[in-house]
Amino acid sequence: MNSHERVLAAHKRSIRHRNEIELSKVCGCFYCGYIFAPNEVSEWIDKNGKGIGQTAMCPKCGIDSVIGDNSGFPITKEFLSAMCSHCFGGEFDT
Repeated sequence: MNSHERVLAAHKRSIRHRNEIELSKVCGCFYCGYIFAPNEVSEWIDKNGKGIGQTAMCPKCGIDSVIGDNSGFPITKEFLSAMCSHCFGGEFDT
């Protein structure tokens, strides 16, 4: 899988991922570049049938651009930056 394909695959893991986030050791936001522990997530969107949010919101910037290491993708500034570039067409401050 090339780097573009990896970013596309990782992006698919950034929604409706509550279980994955809760099982992660570290999470990152590919909008602002913030790397954090999963217990910092306090806001969730995309409620399921029981009214429980399934998509994490970044605790720093409030954008739904969070991915956890349980996804199998690296939570590094470099990888998050590549995702930011692909998804938002820009870069975050590192």
